[in-house]
Amino acid sequence: MTVITLDVPDEIATRLPEMKRDLPALLSLALALHEDRSQMQPSTGWHPAFTELLDFLAAGPTPAEIVAYKVSSQTQLRLETLLAKNREEGLTAVESAELDTYQQINHLFILLKARARQTLSTSN
Repeated sequence: MTVITLDVPDEIATRLPEMKRDLPALLSLALALHEDRSQMQPSTGWHPAFTELLDFLAAGPTPAEIVAYKVSSQTQLRLETLLAKNREEGLTAVESAELDTYQQINHLFILLKARARQTLSTSN
């Protein structure tokens, strides 16, 4: 293991002794979160899949279009990559959080599509 020296503000320095054992993991997580910013939209800080969802909804889709909606191939590929990595070797904390984001979006779309189907069935 490599030893490093850091200059940190006093407020942080006072908290470090109690976290000494966890510092390598915390640093690893901080680095992963920093690297994950490339997956975020710079203007909003939102995950690209959320932006994709908002763009779709902002266009005012009909109930039939909502039922037929599928995420972009880029979003689908990223999701499949995360799922495969999760099965094969496990995910980092950042990747796990990203997968959670996809699950939240999927859950929202399940509810949205159910409501759209309900609207379609009552209008027929």
